Amino acid sequence: MKQEVNPQDTSRGEAFNMWMSSPQPMVTFVKTFDVSRLLKISQKTGIKFNVLLCWCIGKAANQIEEFFLLPQDGKLFRYDKLALNVIVRNKAGGLSTCDIPFSDNIRQFNSFYLELTDNAVQNCENTSLDDCMIIGTSAMPHTELDCIINQYSGRYNNPFLAWGRYHKSWLKTKLPISFQFHHAQMDGAQAGKFLANIKEEINRNLHES
Repeated sequence: MKQEVNPQDTSRGEAFNMWMSSPQPMVTFVKTFDVSRLLKISQKTGIKFNVLLCWCIGKAANQIEEFFLLPQDGKLFRYDKLALNVIVRNKAGGLSTCDIPFSDNIRQFNSFYLELTDNAVQNCENTSLDDCMIIGTSAMPHTELDCIINQYSGRYNNPFLAWGRYHKSWLKTKLPISFQFHHAQMDGAQAGKFLANIKEEINRNLHES
C-alpha cells in the first residue's frame, strides 16, 4: 500500500526540507563485495547469481525503515512492502523492466523472478507494482566495471543499485556495486548500514532464511 505522509511526522522531516528542492539530491556510494560464497550457492542450488544477489539486497533493505519511504513530486510517501526492479533483454532485442515482489523466502522470490522476467522477455512488456516501494537494479554481467553512476537530476528518486561482471581471482570473487539514493530518503548512516546488511546476507547460510 502507498500512503502520503507528513515528512515532519517521520525521521526525515529536516532532510526533506533541505534536499527535496535540490537540483542534484542524489548520493552514490560504491562498495566492493566478496561474492565468492554467493557464486558457490548459485552453482550448488541452480538459482541464478543475479536472483540471489537481488534477494540479498531485498533482505538488507527490509531491515531499514527509510527504504519504505519515497520522496516524490514534492511529497513523501510510505509503502508497506518492497519490490526489486530488474532489466532484461527481450526477444525483440530491446530492454524491458519488471518489478519483482520481495519475499523473505528465497524459493518464492526465485519463482516470482523467473516467471516475471520470462514474461518480459517473451512479451516485450514492462510490468510494474504501484503498491510497492521499488528498489531499482541494473546488472551488466558482460562488462567489467568499477563504478556506475545513474542520473542525478532527482527525476527518478528510488534507490538504485548497479553492477557489472564480477572479478574472479584465485581465492576470491569480488563485485563492485554502486548504490544511489535520494538524500531526502536517507542519510549516509542508513546507506552504510544497508551496505553492511548486504554483506551479512551474502555471508548468511541460505537455510537460515
